Amino acid sequence: MEIKREDILHLASLSNLSLTDDEVESLGKDLQGIIKYISQLDELDTENVEPTYQVFEMENVWRDDEVVDQGVSREELLALSEKSRDNQIEVPKVL
Repeated sequence: MEIKREDILHLASLSNLSLTDDEVESLGKDLQGIIKYISQLDELDTENVEPTYQVFEMENVWRDDEVVDQGVSREELLALSEKSRDNQIEVPKVL
């Protein structure tokens, strides 16, 4: 698989990177080497190998949701905030 200059420039654009011509050429060589290295996996015979979905024997631990009374009312907590609306704390926009 050959990586075209246009593909590298497109990836750079998506990543919001500005690359010089030398960097584009160098990155193309690096990506080509990475793809060549990874393509060695295509040579492996995996005909009778069962797919591995999970390496460790893990499972979710479920618990019941419990509301623990902390000895303070919603109104008292809302009174501590600078602004509140509809029983919620109002904060400035982040974006």
